[in-house]
Parts: sequence; structure tokens; C-alpha cells
Amino acid sequence: MEAFLWLFLPVLIAGGSAMLSYYIMQARMEVALAKERETLAEARAAIASHKITLEERLRATEESSKRKALDDFMQDIRIEERSYVRESKSLEGDRKTMVMQERLFFRNIPLSNWIEHEMVVEEGSSRGIAGKESVFTGASLGTSSEPRVPKLGGSPEARVAITRLLDETNKASDDGQSDPLGAAVLTPHAAAFGAQ
Repeated sequence: MEAFLWLFLPVLIAGGSAMLSYYIMQARMEVALAKERETLAEARAAIASHKITLEERLRATEESSKRKALDDFMQDIRIEERSYVRESKSLEGDRKTMVMQERLFFRNIPLSNWIEHEMVVEEGSSRGIAGKESVFTGASLGTSSEPRVPKLGGSPEARVAITRLLDETNKASDDGQSDPLGAAVLTPHAAAFGAQ
């Protein structure tokens, strides 16, 4: 019996020490695993905060680049202006208007047509046109060397247009040029169809 006891005692001691070392190592592994999990949690928190700040910086960079691109675009847009004085003479009177034209440009590319703004500068009575009104008493234009005298009616602008047209035609026939009108009959609506 003592021989069996001396024989199995080292085996029991070895098994007990193996179990003890196993539990000690298991506890140490759990401690190391807990430390690794804590480090991993800190790293994940740092990555999450870094990701949030990175997204915010990216959004701020996009907004600033869009704003800068819009500012650059707006600096390339310009307005070209020009102005002149327009005089119009009619039976009611002379009229001077200041015409200002504007056009929108992107660099050297026009983006719009000319936009006109008119402002009346001077409005007065007509002196030379009222005397020509008594010349026109006939109804049609003849082909002889006599002055052509159509019957006038309608608006004063039509009368002025017909007067100019007749003066040009009489000058052309006096110079010996061919008659551009022939035996045309002018109506009060001739100015509306381009007889200016």
C-alpha cells in the first residue's frame, strides 16, 4: 500500500500542479484579453471620432471650394454698357432720348442681347416737318417729272415715313436713276410694312 501511495503521489502532485498552472494561465489570459479588449475599444472610439472630424472637414472643404468656385464664376461675369442720344422727328415735335444699352458677358462670351433703357432728355415742337404736310394732296405716284403727291392719312409717323420715301424717290428721278417705286400707291399703313 505504501508502495502504491509512493507511486501515485507524484502523479497526483503533477496532476494538481498541472490543474493549478492551467487555472493560473487561464486567469492571466483573461486579464490579457480584457486589456486587449479595452485597447481595442479605445482604438475604435478614436477611429469613430476621427471619422466624424474627417467628415466635417470634408464637408467644410466642399463648401469652401463651392463658394470659391462661385466667387470665381461671379468675377468672370461682367456687364458691358454703351449709351447714345437718339433724335426722332415727327409731326408732333422733335424728341431727344438718351438710350443706354446693357449686355451681360461671361469672360468674352455674350450671354444676352442688348437690353435698351430709354430716358427722354428733351421734347420740343417740330419746325421743318409741319411745312411739308401741305405738299401731299394727290392720291398716287405718277411716272412723270412732276412731284408725286399721294394722299396722306393715318398716323404722323406714317406721314413722316412717306415724306422721306418721296424725297428719296424725287432725288433719284432728278439724278436720272431708274424709279425704284414705279407706279406704286402708298397707303397710310406703308410705314408699318417697312416703307421708311
